Amino acid sequence: MKSTLIFLLFTIVSTAQNTLQLAENEKSPSATLADASFMTGHWIGQDFGGTTEEIWTEGNGNSMLFSFRLVIDGKVDFYEIGHIIEEAGTIKLQLKHFSGNLKGWEEKDETEDFKLVKKDKNKLYFSGLTYERKSDTELTAYVLVSNNEGTAQEMEFNFKKQ
Repeated sequence: MKSTLIFLLFTIVSTAQNTLQLAENEKSPSATLADASFMTGHWIGQDFGGTTEEIWTEGNGNSMLFSFRLVIDGKVDFYEIGHIIEEAGTIKLQLKHFSGNLKGWEEKDETEDFKLVKKDKNKLYFSGLTYERKSDTELTAYVLVSNNEGTAQEMEFNFKKQ
């Protein structure tokens, strides 16, 4: 499953509807953690053949911490831990993946980084990853995911607030 969930950064072109890519020479727009505050909370969904869960903290110390887990058939398939960090007048999302036994996917000092491409009210577009708050109780994440053939498809994760 790991190979089917490798998140894309900038290398694969896709016909995605809800995700954008930051051009190589393009700078991220101005943003603060306040722009991401709509994501704060405990969110549960049913995707990837199991239960998905994201928990986002309020901004503190120039970051918003999050954790993600996918549970399939009563067992954790994988986790993510990361943050949205405010730096240089903008924000970016960074994360690391872990298998169900907490063995890391990325190398020790590496993270998956998603630069901010665009912001709208209740919608943040990071390179290959978009979060949209559809209502006070609904959050959707759109993620470009590669398959074993190296092509990308946009996956949609729908969450309800707990």
